[in-house]
Amino acid sequence: MIPYGSFSFFLIIAVLLIPTVVLGLNGKKFQAYNMIISVPVLALIFSSKWSGAIALIIFTAWQVILIKSYIAYRLRANNSWIFYIAVILSILPLTMSKLAPYMGVTNWIGFLGISYLTFRGTQLIIETRDGLIKKQIPVISLLYFIMFFPTISSGPIDRFRRFDKDLHADLTKDQYKLLLYQGINKIFKGFLYKFIIGYSINHYFIANLGNISSSNFQNEWLYMYAYSLYLFFDFAGYTAFATGVSYMMGIKSPENFNMPFISRNMKDFWNRWNLTLSFWFRDYVYMRFMFLMTKKKWIKNRNVVSNIGYVLLFLLMGVWHGLAIQYIIYGMYHAIVMVLYNSFENFNKKHKWWPQNKWIHVVSVIITFHVITFGFYIFSGRLIHS
Repeated sequence: MIPYGSFSFFLIIAVLLIPTVVLGLNGKKFQAYNMIISVPVLALIFSSKWSGAIALIIFTAWQVILIKSYIAYRLRANNSWIFYIAVILSILPLTMSKLAPYMGVTNWIGFLGISYLTFRGTQLIIETRDGLIKKQIPVISLLYFIMFFPTISSGPIDRFRRFDKDLHADLTKDQYKLLLYQGINKIFKGFLYKFIIGYSINHYFIANLGNISSSNFQNEWLYMYAYSLYLFFDFAGYTAFATGVSYMMGIKSPENFNMPFISRNMKDFWNRWNLTLSFWFRDYVYMRFMFLMTKKKWIKNRNVVSNIGYVLLFLLMGVWHGLAIQYIIYGMYHAIVMVLYNSFENFNKKHKWWPQNKWIHVVSVIITFHVITFGFYIFSGRLIHS
């Protein structure tokens, strides 16, 4: 059963969470119960394809053994090569899953949510290397974090230390009542976004634009806008469901969107769109690349290093979506856009060619909106297949 894909799923979750709500409203602990019900919910999600369930079990065991082994090693020593090997081994299942369809082999390791679970596991290894995790993590807490079912299929990508803090927090009646209220509000927002606005855009507008073979410039222009809005409302609706259920379970999963279509530039956009994924790549790819280049002094010009970092970052993000040509071009497009904007921003700091006022702000939002929507048009594959 696809998470949040049918009203049956919501009904089952609602019934299973009744004891959680009752315990929370009475100021009692409920996380042990939440861990117990995670098992039948995960079984429900993967019931339609047992190969996926088996792959999930193998993958999770692999990550747990790898993480606990690296933490045990890091408490005694700190060899960079061991760290790199641990990271490679952590992302190996995801890499195999992405490459399998293009190598003509059976994708036996792939399952729903493998990307997001990989990010959770890999970040634990990186944060252990950074000294942010200084002791062993109990297996139960580790399993619960990796396989937290509300966000298992499409995120948001939580950070372990924040998750663990919520997991062990002692909530009062009033604190849980607020979380419950916020969670229910998020779920209703999700229904509005995904099942009303998103569905209406897709069913009543996009479907009437026809296929690419019978289309024209005007239709493609409208499709670009419509697809971008549909993508936002569908994904933001899912995120609202995931965070809403998380809140009801006492875990304040992070938000993933912050009004991305009012961004004034592309840096602003990536601080508003799919936030947890953007910040994950920023913190664990871009910033580490910048630190390495600065430390080694291989390239002394910081702007050049920054631009190379953007190319690396967005090509990886494009490939992460898949190896289909539209995803690779989408990544290249955003890399080029970010390099151009970074160069323009540096130029403007010196020459003040683009002033800051409310009219320029409006123009900036309009320009950025069209740069964003054209990127999503590439992402849709419609432009490529034309």
